[in-house]
Amino acid sequence: MPSPARTLVLTALVAASLLGYFRLHTKAFSPALAEARLQALQARIRPHFLFNSLNAVLALIRRDPKRAERTLEDLADLFRTLMADVRQFVRLADEIALLERYAEIEQLRLGERLRISWELDAAPSDALLPPMVLQPLLENAIYHGVEPGTGVGDVLVRIERRGERVHAAIENPHLEAGGQRTGNRMALDNIRERLALFFDAEARLETRIANGRYRVEIEIPYRRT
Repeated sequence: MPSPARTLVLTALVAASLLGYFRLHTKAFSPALAEARLQALQARIRPHFLFNSLNAVLALIRRDPKRAERTLEDLADLFRTLMADVRQFVRLADEIALLERYAEIEQLRLGERLRISWELDAAPSDALLPPMVLQPLLENAIYHGVEPGTGVGDVLVRIERRGERVHAAIENPHLEAGGQRTGNRMALDNIRERLALFFDAEARLETRIANGRYRVEIEIPYRRT
């Protein structure tokens, strides 16, 4: 019969082998799992964006058919951009262009009720970030902070480089309890998880309410093209 010492050594060897196997197994399959998770998270964003954008165009059809047609052409260009590989980074310049085109569509729908201030002079156009990170935040700002109100809604979009970090903030009116809509947690949780998949602990997303304003801030490492 084997001695206790021999049994202990064999057990340790088997345990070490199993541990090594599981480590290799995790390394082999984690990229696939992360990719599948990214695809699922991105799939949640796209139908929501499509639904709201088409609603904006539908509101225009009776009032200004030619303008609605031009907007549909812009939407087609936008969706080509959205079909990009979700595993790849995009340039901040392209993400800002997407923001501006989306803002134009919402401006057509809401008219003078929507007023957006852009502070982009210090934005590093060559910075890399995951696709469709900023657009859902602007969509949330309009949906929750402007659309339910009755007056003009001022939205602020500020993007800048701070040393080796890129900082983005989107701010909108914080409506009183009676005028608020619920349901913005899904978009925030979605973006927070995608940032973690791309940057791990190097990225952060925070929200706060102060002086009647709701503010979302994102900070990511400055990675260049």
